[in-house]
Amino acid sequence: MRGVIWLVLLFTAAAVAAMTFGRNDGLVSLFWQGWRVDLSLNLFLLGLLLLCGTLIVALQSLDALLNLPQRARAWRLAQRDRGAQSLLREALLALWGGRFARAQKAAQRLLAVQAKAPELSADPDAVALAHLLAAESAHRLQDKARRQRHWEAVLSHGSARVHAEVAKLLAAGWALDDRDAAGALRHLDDLGPGAGRRTQALRLRLQAARLGGQPLDALRAVRLLAKHQGLSADAARSLLRSLAFDVLDLARDADQLRQAWLSLEPSDRRDVVVACRAALLMARWGAAADARSWLKPLWDAMGSLADDERAVLAAAMSRCTVGIGPEWLPKLESAAAQWPRDPHLALALGLALAELQLWGKARLLLESAGQDPRLSGDERRRAWVRLAAMAAAAGDAAQRSSDLEQAALLLD
Repeated sequence: MRGVIWLVLLFTAAAVAAMTFGRNDGLVSLFWQGWRVDLSLNLFLLGLLLLCGTLIVALQSLDALLNLPQRARAWRLAQRDRGAQSLLREALLALWGGRFARAQKAAQRLLAVQAKAPELSADPDAVALAHLLAAESAHRLQDKARRQRHWEAVLSHGSARVHAEVAKLLAAGWALDDRDAAGALRHLDDLGPGAGRRTQALRLRLQAARLGGQPLDALRAVRLLAKHQGLSADAARSLLRSLAFDVLDLARDADQLRQAWLSLEPSDRRDVVVACRAALLMARWGAAADARSWLKPLWDAMGSLADDERAVLAAAMSRCTVGIGPEWLPKLESAAAQWPRDPHLALALGLALAELQLWGKARLLLESAGQDPRLSGDERRRAWVRLAAMAAAAGDAAQRSSDLEQAALLLD
């Protein structure tokens, strides 16, 4: 189609030229020192057109000749740039392919090419990227001295803030690989507030905090990761529980455990599993009253809990019955009546009744719990031991011996 259009235009131009110049009777006379030359107007215009074309070609040729050194320099620079791009691709492919020695050699050659060409070395992005590749390759080869030199070169050559951010993120990852949690946290703290909240920075901070034994910092990192969708909901919940356990387990007495409990977020304290873990630890430190106060909000909302959460809550309450008051009795009886087939609730109610010296009803519940195979061996054994203590308090030596025998049968 394009050829047809050009052909039509050519015929149109020929027709216009024939109509314009075919009847042109004009004459051009040129005088030079007594000489006279007469030319037709058509020939004069054609000659003038050829003269202008020749002059343009001559000027372009002269310009190309004068600019030949610059064109040669630009060609050499383009060749070096293509070589640098090829080395960059080679280094990246070798690094991602696990060929770290080859990646390091390619990065070193790339730096050499950039050093020979001032125009290439003037590009801070390219130089910083070459040093980062060389540093990462050196890290993979466990060459810490060379890694440090290239890392410092990035900070000295890179003029943009992004260069420093990338270098510090990489340095934090290297420190984690070296098991240096303090170094990783130091590099992450040097990042700005914006860069420090990126997903990669938060993941590195989570790893560094866990490695350095700082579960509270790890908890904050997990919450931010979950907020930025850096973790799935199930993974975030599991990590939050695990880290909350670590915070609680660091306590060495009841006062430290109270401080650890208050340091947790309200959402963590509303988690049934976390609250039960804290209550069990507090009961071990002899502060069952505090443990029950932590479980009370969850117990009041027991109707909204799942079956497994209710079992965990009841099991935790069964270990916090020491010194329990009569105000808890209606709560326990109401729960046991609402879920009569739950053995954990029966055990908790039986232990609470025994603590309140209501031994008749307590014996029925504890005997039922001691014989229930749905309970663990430790829970069933605690029921029989408490029954033995009740028999001893009542002066029934035979019953006490029978209860202790049942408890002994449950020993692993």
